[in-house]
Order: sequence, then C-alpha cells, then structure tokens
Amino acid sequence: MLDKADGQIFTGNVRLVHAVGMHARPAVKLTKLAKKFQAQISVRVEGAAEWINAKSVAKIMAMRAAHGSNIEIKASGSDAEAAVAALVKLVETDFPDEVS
Repeated sequence: MLDKADGQIFTGNVRLVHAVGMHARPAVKLTKLAKKFQAQISVRVEGAAEWINAKSVAKIMAMRAAHGSNIEIKASGSDAEAAVAALVKLVETDFPDEVS
C-alpha cells in the first residue's frame, strides 16, 4: 500500500511474512536494495516511536521485527516513490533471491 503524504514523502506499509522475522539475510537484502536509491529511506515496526535508517544493516537487525509484524516505510527524495514500492515488494514477496 502506497500513500503520498506531505510534499514528496511517500509511505508504505507491509506485513513481514518471513518465517523468522527480520534476521541477517532479509536485513542485508533490504539495506542493499535501499542503497540503490538516492532517497532518504526510513523504516519502523508499526507503532514504534523511532524511525530507522533503511540503509543500515545493524539498525535494521536491531529493530527486531518479528514474523507477522507490520513494517512502515517512508522515503523522501527524487526516487522516493520507486524506493518505497521496491521495498514493499521485497518484503511482501519474502525477500526472493532475484529482485526485479
């Protein structure tokens, strides 16, 4: 689900379907994909107070998102909409090895 908020901030919300949650492998895949975009990208477990830099593996792993939790994604910048769409797709398709 994508929403356009104030100005050029795009947001998305996706359920974490990975069986063991956000451990090392999905965290690396998420940050590697996030780094392909110029946008400032932040993520958090739904309801958490703090937004986390989506380009930091350590911070993504420290967020300890469990299987079934909702992940919120927000981005701003020239390719923010594409970044949010790509990250939502990555999470909802359970971090496939081949990312389009």
